Amino acid sequence: MDSQLTKKAKAIIEKIIYITLATSSKDGDPWNTPLVAAYDNNYNFYWRSGKDSMHSRNINANGKAFIVIYNTEPLQWGERDAVYIKATVTELSDENEINNVLPLIDKRSGKTFGKAENFLNDAPRRVYKAVIKKVWMNVDREVDGHFVDKRVEIKLSLR
Repeated sequence: MDSQLTKKAKAIIEKIIYITLATSSKDGDPWNTPLVAAYDNNYNFYWRSGKDSMHSRNINANGKAFIVIYNTEPLQWGERDAVYIKATVTELSDENEINNVLPLIDKRSGKTFGKAENFLNDAPRRVYKAVIKKVWMNVDREVDGHFVDKRVEIKLSLR
């Protein structure tokens, strides 16, 4: 089952360009943000965001995030396809690394925002990197005749 779930997770990640990024402040106040994100061969996720946006400030405060990527195609009631990811996130500051990942983001988003210099120093936007700690998919199960969904941990390997 794990290989089937992993295959399904990879298909969702490849197909859906938006992630929902959940962060929290130092005080534990939650914040959710939909973002266009790209990923590399190791399933690290990248996006561009304003450095003063709430999720960016939360990332800089604690580096923790939870990502959900869900299939937005119509399904039957009770069906859902989603990938759940616990990650650590950092703001990229290395010019070479930023220049290496910008083409991934540009291709995924369909918009080009130039080179690393547009995301460093006094620039208002930054590039962020999420490194996966754990990944889950949902599976259906029945408890005493009632539908209950359960998350099953999976491993994403290199593409």
